[in-house]
Amino acid sequence: MAENFFCKVMLAPMAGEGDYTFRASCKKFGADYLVSEMISAKAICYNDKKTPMLAKIRTEEMPIALQLFGSEPEYMARAASFLIEEAEKAGTPCAAIDINMGCPVQKVVKNGEGSALMKNPLIAGKIISAVKNACGETPVTVKMRLGWDAANINVEEMAKIAEESGASAVCIHARTREQLYSPGVDISHIARVKATLSIPVIGNGDIFSAEDALHMFRETGCDAVAVARGALGNPYIFEEIKAELEGKSYTPPTPRERIEEALRETKMRIEDKGEYTGLRESRTHIAHFTKSLKGSAAIRGKINFLNTFGEVEEVLLAYADALETE
Repeated sequence: MAENFFCKVMLAPMAGEGDYTFRASCKKFGADYLVSEMISAKAICYNDKKTPMLAKIRTEEMPIALQLFGSEPEYMARAASFLIEEAEKAGTPCAAIDINMGCPVQKVVKNGEGSALMKNPLIAGKIISAVKNACGETPVTVKMRLGWDAANINVEEMAKIAEESGASAVCIHARTREQLYSPGVDISHIARVKATLSIPVIGNGDIFSAEDALHMFRETGCDAVAVARGALGNPYIFEEIKAELEGKSYTPPTPRERIEEALRETKMRIEDKGEYTGLRESRTHIAHFTKSLKGSAAIRGKINFLNTFGEVEEVLLAYADALETE
C-alpha cells in the first residue's frame, strides 16, 4: 500500500490521544489513512495483556498502519511479525508497520527508543531491515524527526538509510527532538529529503488548517501530509483540506455541531472502554472541541466533576442552547 501511497491526507500517530474513537472520527471526516498509537515491541514480546488492545483494528478504520517503537532489531522484528499475523487472523490486515523514530518524550528516549534513534543511524538501519525482513509483503514505513537537536540535524541521512533498508515511505516531523512541540517548524529539510528519495515522503508538523497543508505541499513537494494535533477537537480538518485540494467550498461546523460531535465521540469511547475510563479520557477531547467557544472554561470545569454520560450530555446540550440564544 505504501509503495503506491494513495492518500493525500492522513492522521499521524499520537500516543495517549489517537485511540480507536478518535481515529474513527477522523476517518468519518475524510482521513484517507490512519496510524495507531505507539505499541511497545517489548511489551508485545513479553505478552503484556493490555498492549494488544492498542493494536486492535476495526474494519471501519482500514487502511491503518500499526506503529511500533523499540531499540532492539530482534524485538522489533518479532513484534512486527506477531502484529501482522494477529491482524490477518482477525480479518483486518494492517496496511503497514510504522517504525517510530520521532517520539520525543523522556520515558521513551531514555531507553534509546523513539527520536533517540536519530542519534544512532547504525541501529536505526538494522531495525528497519529486520522489521522489513519480518513483514513479508506488508510495507514498512518510518516516522522520524529532523534530528536530535539543532546541532545534529541528520534527517537526510536517516531518510536515505530508511529507503536503503527497505522502507516504503518516510514521514518527517519538521522539528528536532529538542524542540518537542514548540511553535515553529522548518520544512525546508522535508523538501531536501523529497528531492533525494524515490519513495514517498509525508510532511508533518504544525498543520492546523487547509492553508497549512497546502503550504506544506507547495514548499516541500511532499506526497502526502500527516495531521496530528490539528485534528484534536477538529476532525473536520480533513474535510477542510480535501475541499481545498479539490477546489470545493468548505463550511466549518457550528458550535452545536462541534458539541454534538464531542458527545457522539464520548458515547462511543464509553461503549469501547466502559463509562469510568471512557468518560475520563473524553474530558480532554471535549476540552479540545469547546476551547474556542465562549464560556467554555466554566463548562469544562463542570464536566471534570461529572461521573455519568447523562450528566455530561445534559450540561453540554444546555451549553449549546445557550450559545445559540446569545
